Amino acid sequence: MSNKMFYVYVLFDKNRNFYIGYSKDLKARIKEHRDGKVYSTKTKLPIKLIYYEACVNQFDAVKREKYLKSGPGRKFLKNRLKRFIGDKNLIK
Repeated sequence: MSNKMFYVYVLFDKNRNFYIGYSKDLKARIKEHRDGKVYSTKTKLPIKLIYYEACVNQFDAVKREKYLKSGPGRKFLKNRLKRFIGDKNLIK
């Protein structure tokens, strides 16, 4: 059994939108986003990591990512992160 975790993460961009993804190396992936190396977010910088979850395997991470991208998943995130989303100074 591998000790490697998989991470589902949520970024908040300059337009106050969510970007949801997953990675087995969270720190490296966030650095790629911040360095403008990820096509989906390079025009939306700056971004901020506002939420992540750890999963014990890739299958669970992919399932969780798909859920968070769904309507009920986005509603969950908005409710879970409402204090942070309401902060107008979140992205600097």
